[in-house]
Amino acid sequence: MRVVIVGATGNAGTALLRRLRAERDVEIVGVARRRPEPVGVYRDVEWHAADVSEADLQDVLRGADAVVNLAWQIQPSHDPRRLFRTNVLGAREVARAAVAAGVGALVHASSVGVYSPGPKDAFVTEEHPRRGVLPSSYSRHKALVERMLDEVEDDHPTLRVVRVRPGLIFQREAGAEIARYFAGPLLPARLLRHGRIPLIPAHRRLRLQAVHADDVADAYTRIVLSDVRGAFNLAADPVLDPWLAGDVFHGVPVPVPSAALAGAASLTWLLRLQPVDPGWIHLALDAPLMSPARAERELGWRPEHDAVAALRELVEGIAGHAGRASSPPLSADPDLPGRPGGLAHGKLPGTGDPY
Repeated sequence: MRVVIVGATGNAGTALLRRLRAERDVEIVGVARRRPEPVGVYRDVEWHAADVSEADLQDVLRGADAVVNLAWQIQPSHDPRRLFRTNVLGAREVARAAVAAGVGALVHASSVGVYSPGPKDAFVTEEHPRRGVLPSSYSRHKALVERMLDEVEDDHPTLRVVRVRPGLIFQREAGAEIARYFAGPLLPARLLRHGRIPLIPAHRRLRLQAVHADDVADAYTRIVLSDVRGAFNLAADPVLDPWLAGDVFHGVPVPVPSAALAGAASLTWLLRLQPVDPGWIHLALDAPLMSPARAERELGWRPEHDAVAALRELVEGIAGHAGRASSPPLSADPDLPGRPGGLAHGKLPGTGDPY
């Protein structure tokens, strides 16, 4: 079986490369904007360098049994045109190339962000409305891409289309990447080395789901090797909230109104102090909780890591600046935007292309 992974050097892509190596008779093709060094998990892979928003991928995908599209940009948050080109137009190009190349299956990395606002005290299925959380450009892009996939399914019924909708994806070696993308250079990462977060902003709707990258990779592998269609929610227990985080990291939850959370994010983002625009606050407060029952039932998927273990691993990775030097997205280079060295060289948070 020939499997093409688009966006193969990021958080989920690196985990999927690890997982697919355990399968016999699987030929792996990796697509990334910048080729990684062919060492470790990135060796023995047929690599192609391509920007999905610009390249014609038809030749790369020809002969593939499945393509897994993981290409997605969260940064640079101050360049919305760049994000739209990669996230929406790039997804359209991957789908177009998959159809033209006669690929058997198109598996797309969607997200909990595709869903309309929903409950924080119950779990929605894959049938929940998919209009996104409007203040979040990330969420709007996810919803736009899924509508495009609806059209692809209708026009090409022989193409097996699958959407994977995970919660937050954590692993240790994504620590430096996630800190750069979501916290910025002012995060006192060293304070996390003792597993303590003294003060934790709290809100009753700040309840989120997480899943380990290796468990997400296992779900992708099961999907590729099966004949399933449609959408699959992926999340591990328990639901994460500020009070649970306080217990885990010996911190004190401090109630903060939603307007104050969004306002602080907006001001610090506009001042280039951190890379997260206020849409992420709205998404965190409004995204529903998901039921992974369909993945458990139809894929036999069971996460090996609970959400607290995945979160602990991530925090350890942030504290230790964990990453992969051979992968541009996972690099822990201190001079990148979002790191102190980058700030010292005038590379402000939310700018530059880290992929």
